[in-house]
Amino acid sequence: MSSVANNIKRFLEEIPDNVQLIPISKTKPDEMIMDAWNSGYKIFGENKVQELCRKYEELPKDINWHMVGHLQSNKVKYIAPFVHLIHAVDSYKLLKIINREAIKAGRTIDVLFQLHIASEETKFGLSADELYSLFDTNEFQDIKNVRIKGVMGMATLTSDELVVGKEFGRLYKIYSEIKDRYFRDMDYFSEVSMGMSSDYKIAIREGSTMIRIGSAIFGYRN
Repeated sequence: MSSVANNIKRFLEEIPDNVQLIPISKTKPDEMIMDAWNSGYKIFGENKVQELCRKYEELPKDINWHMVGHLQSNKVKYIAPFVHLIHAVDSYKLLKIINREAIKAGRTIDVLFQLHIASEETKFGLSADELYSLFDTNEFQDIKNVRIKGVMGMATLTSDELVVGKEFGRLYKIYSEIKDRYFRDMDYFSEVSMGMSSDYKIAIREGSTMIRIGSAIFGYRN
């Protein structure tokens, strides 16, 4: 079994059953993904559309591809026919375009809303108030080909675990409020995507259901 497959196996043994592991394969060669695929793991994440499309074309079609990076609205059309989950919907404009491209592709696309929880201004994401306002609009009811599965967030890049834990805790609290207010009877609204290689243990403690792991599985990037 390869080191990548071994690393995935180790994570699966470590994390709770209710947490899904999303190995982030960005910049890594197809061979490394195939090592994991041959061991039976078929879920991977990419953060750039061009690389995601290339790997979709070249690799087995039973892979569930997650788009985890910032998604430009003019590139939605390239991934709409096949993407399994879009993690980072950070505007109503982007949501509408995903809906439009989903209609063209004849499918419903699963997405997560990205919330801005970090102290860094460079991070993308909606505020909780912006998201509540979006849910309360009549226009939101016209979105029929997108299924909102939950929320996603990135914590501040810091070694202060108290700061990270507080930010993840806030994201889970917002998720719970949204669930209670807008999706109470919808079982599919169940995902909180938070936690990466450096902070996934804190994220799981704070309620994460999806962790996005790159370097701890594939090794550091050049």
